[in-house]
Amino acid sequence: MYRPRRLGTARLPLVVALLSALTLGLAGCLGIGLSPFGGDRPSVAPLPKKPNIVFVLTDDLSWDLVPHMRRVQDMRAKGTTFDKFIVADSLCCTSRATIFTGRYPHNTGVRTNFPPDGGYGVFKARGGEQASYAPALHNAGYRTALMGKYLNGYLPGDPQGGSRPYVPPGWDEWAVTGNGYPEYNYNLNENGRLVHYGNRPQDYLTDVLADKSVDFIQRAAADRKPFFLQVATFAPHGPFVPAPRHSQAFPQVTAPRPPSFNEADNSDKPSWLRSRPRLRKPGIARIDAGFRDRVRMVQAVDELIGRIQQALATAGHARDTYLVFGSDNGFHLGQYRLAGGKMTAYDTDIRVPFVVTGPGVPAGRTTDALAQNTDIAPTFLELAGAAVPAATDGRSLVPFLRGKDPDDWRNVALIEHVKPPPSREDPDRQDSGPGAPPTYNALRTENELYVEYANGEREYYDLARDPHALDNRAKAIPPQRAQELSGLMYALTRCSGAKCRSAGRTR
Repeated sequence: MYRPRRLGTARLPLVVALLSALTLGLAGCLGIGLSPFGGDRPSVAPLPKKPNIVFVLTDDLSWDLVPHMRRVQDMRAKGTTFDKFIVADSLCCTSRATIFTGRYPHNTGVRTNFPPDGGYGVFKARGGEQASYAPALHNAGYRTALMGKYLNGYLPGDPQGGSRPYVPPGWDEWAVTGNGYPEYNYNLNENGRLVHYGNRPQDYLTDVLADKSVDFIQRAAADRKPFFLQVATFAPHGPFVPAPRHSQAFPQVTAPRPPSFNEADNSDKPSWLRSRPRLRKPGIARIDAGFRDRVRMVQAVDELIGRIQQALATAGHARDTYLVFGSDNGFHLGQYRLAGGKMTAYDTDIRVPFVVTGPGVPAGRTTDALAQNTDIAPTFLELAGAAVPAATDGRSLVPFLRGKDPDDWRNVALIEHVKPPPSREDPDRQDSGPGAPPTYNALRTENELYVEYANGEREYYDLARDPHALDNRAKAIPPQRAQELSGLMYALTRCSGAKCRSAGRTR
């Protein structure tokens, strides 16, 4: 009779190890993982401990340009889109100060583009550079780089008391200019050395930033160190100069015509807007031409994104890098009888694109949670494993990047705006004349827009019923709701840190 041999106890570990290796090998070949409870489950790649982060921040890029950006559309298919991403002020310098620090404008002290109420000088004097995410990311072991635009009023050649052009703390690599709006004839502060770029086709600023971004990624990858790259284009901000290769593209494109375009009846609007006459054919033709050039401008931005994606793939970092696309503010172009500009509390100006791809980010997902530019800094810090300062007004968006929807997320977003005085030096001066809103504070909920102007006027829109904000119902708000909104406004405009995070939740 055949009797199987008993395995000695000394050989059991070897057999178990061989069986385990065989099982894991088969599982790997089949693309499945093993559940500790005995069932099979799809394998999930582990999240990198120190992921790379690339942040493409555009200037004045509104949602109506996204359909013309193929690579951004691809990012939406492969990542998560924040459909209700609201900036705390629709103005360049104020928004960027908030992005860098995670603090509302009333806490950064940056309320306009230039002193005494804003600009780079105010940001620096109030400790904004130290509060920016750059020093924290650098201290967390990241190689950091900023390419393109910084803050209004920054002069690339200013040594600020030193012997070379100044580079703010926390940035390992720096290639920044102060006036890149024309896309040509500018100076870049390249790591403390001033370099001039002229008017040759290859000097087109968006393309120069693309070249520098690719070079940085290649060098950073070779160092085997996590990196953070912020490439901040001046496009598509005015004067709307497209790259030569795109200058004749899209000849038939015209500005979108939503119901708010050249609004037929604005008698219910506040006085600053009620006085605006209807746009005439020459004005509408200029609006169409401006939109067409904006579409042309963002083609170079879209190509920049493609080049970054290719560089990451070539360097082997496509799977461990978060690619973030956003804008500092939106832009109206014909809506509410207004020509080109921003600074209003309407969705055209405050609701901006924000798309993220990267490890663990759900593909093809759109969330309608109210996110704000106060949330960008804490998001980057959490992804990098760095501590989020207590003074941060926003919250990390990382739970959404893991496919979760926090139950205690905000349901009220704050917008606050101080009307800047007209200035020849202000690149947004086209918005600071009679067609610009006076100083105001506003609240954006899931389905409401409420605005309190400094002169006492009010706006209220039921966006569920009136998504284009055509019917101002300020005089018809139920007294209890009006009291609630004013109370929320009072709390949010005076909050800081954790109090901002709690004030934005009413349920």
